[in-house]
Order: sequence, then C-alpha cells, then structure tokens
Amino acid sequence: MTQILQPGEHLPEDVPHYLPAEPDTVLWGRLPSRRDTPVLRVSPGERVTVDTISHEGILEDQGRDPVAFFGSHGVAPEQVLTDAAALAASDWPRDPAADGPHVNTGPIYVQGAQPGDLLKISILELQRRVPYGVISNRHGRGALPEFPRGEHNVSIFAAVDGDQGAIAPSAGAPRSIRFPLEPFFGTMGVAVDDDVRPHSVPPGRHGGNIDIRMLTEGSALYLPVQVPGALAFLGDPHFAQGDGEVALTAMEASLRGTVQFDVVAREDALREFGEQLGPLAETAEHLIPTGMDEDLDTAVQNCVRHAIALLQARWGLDAEHAYAYLSAATDFHISQVVDLVKGVHAAVRKADFRSIQI
Repeated sequence: MTQILQPGEHLPEDVPHYLPAEPDTVLWGRLPSRRDTPVLRVSPGERVTVDTISHEGILEDQGRDPVAFFGSHGVAPEQVLTDAAALAASDWPRDPAADGPHVNTGPIYVQGAQPGDLLKISILELQRRVPYGVISNRHGRGALPEFPRGEHNVSIFAAVDGDQGAIAPSAGAPRSIRFPLEPFFGTMGVAVDDDVRPHSVPPGRHGGNIDIRMLTEGSALYLPVQVPGALAFLGDPHFAQGDGEVALTAMEASLRGTVQFDVVAREDALREFGEQLGPLAETAEHLIPTGMDEDLDTAVQNCVRHAIALLQARWGLDAEHAYAYLSAATDFHISQVVDLVKGVHAAVRKADFRSIQI
C-alpha cells in the first residue's frame, strides 16, 4: 500500500522546522499581505518541511467533504488526508464567490529579508502525500469557452501508478492513459505591501499562482521582497501539468515539500540577474525569467525584456546580441493561460555561456 503522509507522520529527522497545513497555518483563497502574522520564523539557510493541501476534493462544487468525494472514486477513508478533511469542515472565512480556490501554507518570516532583496526558495525534496489527484474544468475558465459542457463542472479523478499518472479515456472506462509525474508547487510567493490580501488566482510580482512546471525538485525560485521578513507561502500542489494548463487545473494533489530559504541582497541580485520585476526561477540547467500580463502578447514581451536584462547582467551581453541569442536558442513557454493574468517563462541554458569572455 502506498504510504499516506498524514500530518506529523513520517517526517525527516534532520530538518529543524515542520509546518503543518492546519486551519490556523494556511490561507484559503487569498494570499498574505503586510498585515498578516507569520506562523513560523526561520533564519536564512534553514530548512523547513511544509505540508500543503490541494483544493481539489474540498471545494463546494465537490461537496466540501473529501472523505465522501474521494470515497466515490474508490479511495478508502484512511487514505484521505485528515488535514484536508479538517479544513473542509472548518469555518475558515472563505467566500467562494469572491475568493480563489487555492490553499497556501504560511506565511513564513525569514529573518533579514528586506524590501529590495530577493527571497530564494530552494525546493530540496517533494513527496506525494496521497496516490491520487484531480483534474478539473469549471466555471468556463479554461482555454476553451465551450467547456465544461452543460451546467455542471467537471472533475476527472486521476490515479498514481508507480511514477505515472493514470486517467480514463472516457467516463466509466479503465484508467489506461499514462503520463509522467513531475510534482511542483503551483503557488509560491511573498506577501504584498498592501493592507488587502490579494486573490489567490492571478500571479504577479509577488509570485503566487505562477504554475511553472519546471519548479520541480532541485530548482529554486527568486522573488522580490516587498515587506520585512518576506512572509513566504507555498501551495497549489501539482503532481503533473502541461505548459498552458488549458483545462483550468492540472493533476492537483497534496504534497509535502522540504525547502530552504535564503536572502539575496539587492546589489547581488542586480549583478546576478539584472532588474527583474517579478519571479525568476533556476534549475541545474536553466535560468528562467518570467513575464506576466492579462494579454498574452504583452506577457511574452515582458518575459523577453526580463531575459535580455538577465543576459546583460549575468554575462555582459549587449541588448542586440542578447535579443539575437534569445531568438536563436531560447524556448519561451506559456506557463498558464487560465489564471486571469497569463504567464510566460523562458528557459535560458546556462551551459551556452561557459566559454564567454566578459
């Protein structure tokens, strides 16, 4: 039987901090603002194991009862996360008509982080908490306005088979379609410098619902700090997603992540990355600037500008040569098109610059 990672169980012994996903340690539908009180304080370089809860299975259009919802798909009660059931049954003040669906764990105060710095969130380990997930199309919010058909929202149950996801080709058929699992947090970010908590759906300079599927184990995300301590958060866990996330959600399912927080001073950030007005990701092979806007063309333009700034700062290219390189050698991916603000990210290969003479 697949191990279920219930709250507080099977934790790594060498990680000094653990943050569960409880009603008083999460935000549901909104993201932190400068007025929020941190639920954990850490020093730069410290590791934290964080539990996250998927919104799929606990929402109102699914009955707000994950035991019953997942039970209808053959999941035994003991395989349903108790923290998900507790949040669904709680009186958390979420307004489904005004707030987003996402559950985010935090906020986390990082000592020494100040506005102008970058907060670096390194993804050290990601563990699947359950062996199943859900892919939903609801409210006409996917890429195609004709879906969902009829009046009802559609939630497709997906199983885990080893390291693959499995879905059926049609209702009632065996789950015979297989695809690779590459877990990541769809939402990572920092608090905004405002008294009002932002909606959880649109991403922005604060990060949030960026849905960049390259942010798997071994990657890192850099975010411009807006308030002292950064007030970081993690959530919207995915087991898999295609670029675009066209149906509205991907394979959404709860994750446990071990992460490390570090602070990059502004002068160091400018030297390494140039002026980045939003999130920037990094893997072993790529630096990944982003661009966002309600208009996809403008999002692409913003991403290209951020990529040029990166190449100028990091490797000393002039603007014309940076622009030429990006056109010849860099893929620009559509992160997602379903979160009100559309996202684009560029995959700049670090290996291409090993021999550059500055």
